[in-house]
Amino acid sequence: MIEDVRGHLDYDAVGAGPTIVLVPGSCSTGAAWRPIMDALGGRFRCVTTSLLGYGRTTERRTARDPSITHETDVVEAVVRRAGGRVHLVGHSFGGLVSLAVALGGRVPLASLTIAEAPAMELLRACGEHHHYQAFRQMTATYFADFERGNADAIATMIDFYGGVAGTFAAWPPRLRAYAAETTPVNILDWASAYGFPLPPAALAALEMPVLIARGGASPPAVQRANGLLAECIDGATLATLRGAAHFMIATHAHEVAGLIARHVLAAEARLTSLKDKATAPA
Repeated sequence: MIEDVRGHLDYDAVGAGPTIVLVPGSCSTGAAWRPIMDALGGRFRCVTTSLLGYGRTTERRTARDPSITHETDVVEAVVRRAGGRVHLVGHSFGGLVSLAVALGGRVPLASLTIAEAPAMELLRACGEHHHYQAFRQMTATYFADFERGNADAIATMIDFYGGVAGTFAAWPPRLRAYAAETTPVNILDWASAYGFPLPPAALAALEMPVLIARGGASPPAVQRANGLLAECIDGATLATLRGAAHFMIATHAHEVAGLIARHVLAAEARLTSLKDKATAPA
């Protein structure tokens, strides 16, 4: 745990090797990455955290101030504690926060991996209004249902991301209970995401190896948003996992871990090559 004047931050580190900071999404803690870490087989130093309001990480946002900068502060603190240049990996809302960290440029990153970020504002910036409205309609239904007192209103969001009705109902009771309990936090997450502009020009300025992963069975709006990220980021690699949907870090852990490992090792090789060139005699 990291002690901070504004509240605690989850922090855990295991393993040895190149450092990967793993940022989970909404309704999750660092434990969500266990299948990925198991599949990585101890080849890397894995650092995990939880975003604001989840696990032991203290919420800092309010309905009046849901700025994503509060989330980037958390991840930047984790990166600084991890030390050195890290490989940042984020899933879902954690992917959007990780992208915001990379765009901010305040901590040293060796590479960035984003798995299904809710990049709705990029859809809007690129005129993809049909896909943007798919997100807006889903969240409007979800929020209204919660306001009416449905404790399981978050099922609308989970089923949307899962690609099929009944995704939430099929989750283990403990996971369903945690998602329902943290619904107010998740609603703040959506406010943070909708309030984060994503102009293509800013994405084009990123200068690091970037991998975008999306599920082939994910909703069209989610697939398109992440496809646009890959199109706008110069040199980004887009990987579509056949048969996977949004919760790929649990359902397709070995495939996702393989993508991460290859991306990280390629970035490490690139850094080594750059160092060798910098130190070579003139």
